[in-house]
Amino acid sequence: MSAPIHRLTEDELVPMVDAVLSAETDMIANMANISAMLFEALPEINWAGFYVWRDGQLVLGPFQGRLACTRIPKGKGVCGAVAESWKTLVVSDVHAFPGHIACDAASASEIVVPLVVGDELLAVLDIDSPVKGRFSAHDRERLEKVVSLLAARLTP
Repeated sequence: MSAPIHRLTEDELVPMVDAVLSAETDMIANMANISAMLFEALPEINWAGFYVWRDGQLVLGPFQGRLACTRIPKGKGVCGAVAESWKTLVVSDVHAFPGHIACDAASASEIVVPLVVGDELLAVLDIDSPVKGRFSAHDRERLEKVVSLLAARLTP
């Protein structure tokens, strides 16, 4: 008989991300593991992943969840707005957000955190939920910490 599988909890998220990142410097590998950890630890989400900044637009990177948009122009939708402002956005109702891009019609709320190293935008972390108002100030704090841990691994 095998031991029960331990499911990562929200409280374990930041320490676990820190531990996983400590052994790896590759951005894509770390984004893939972070996406998996977020998808496992955060309840009531249907997508967690990264869009990488390339050639003046966001391009789909590592993620967990349903089919996603592959390219997002700067300034379009929540992710594009974050790419433009370099500031975290928490959107309680994506359908009320001007210019929202509906990659998945089931998504109702969203949080997007920019990954900035030095004076360069590298990517955005995007998390969607089918529940309106899903993301709190505590979620924002926790996810900004996760992104800051990743940024620290990428800083020369």
